[in-house]
Amino acid sequence: MMTSGMFSNWFLPGIWVTIQVTFFSAALAAGVAFTIGTLRTSNIWIVRFLSGAYFEIFRGTSALVLMFWMFFALPLFGWQLVPMWAGVSALGLTYGAYGSEIVRGALAAVPAAQREAGIALSFTKMQRLRRIELPQAWPEMVPPFNNLLIELMKGTALVSVITVADMTFAGNLVRLGDNESAPIYTLLLVLYFVLAFALTRGMRALERHAKAGIGQEPPKRGFITRKLSARGESAQADSQVAGGMG
Repeated sequence: MMTSGMFSNWFLPGIWVTIQVTFFSAALAAGVAFTIGTLRTSNIWIVRFLSGAYFEIFRGTSALVLMFWMFFALPLFGWQLVPMWAGVSALGLTYGAYGSEIVRGALAAVPAAQREAGIALSFTKMQRLRRIELPQAWPEMVPPFNNLLIELMKGTALVSVITVADMTFAGNLVRLGDNESAPIYTLLLVLYFVLAFALTRGMRALERHAKAGIGQEPPKRGFITRKLSARGESAQADSQVAGGMG
């Protein structure tokens, strides 16, 4: 039977470990995504080939198997990783490959005229990237990055198989002790949902800030409110036209 002491002794530390794994994996994935994504837009074919090879390899391999390889096989080459960092590395490298496609696609969507303007101003490739392309592409990256971050956070449950004491690991230990599966896994579902919801709210705030930076502040009203407002404005315009005709 679940008790408050059981929650504070097992699940709260597990939540903190899940947050840490999510944070460090996301930081690594962001670095990989922007590095590989920008390199895939290079004019040098060997750079595009190598960055594309990284993308294809890590997109096509299992994060769980890569985690096992880093934890069990890497020591054979003289490099021992603690369980947490093996999990962080596997998740960060894998989800960074997915994120690199988001970066590449967003950069490719920047109008060619913008890049040509940078060339006309004698900007270097790095200056064009930093001053012109990334500021315009960044707001378009945030929504898919939000989805990817949620997937990464849920994917942190994989680290429990290499003995990292995250929420899932704690839940399994409690289940083995109490032999009550339904309440424990229901609680885990709720906890993952709460973390995902908090991440989503934070990313939406980041999206509003990013779009405001380029003068594209999105409306904060909901879809239904916008539709009703549009109908009201249309009706008001029709009445004004009718009054003018009268």
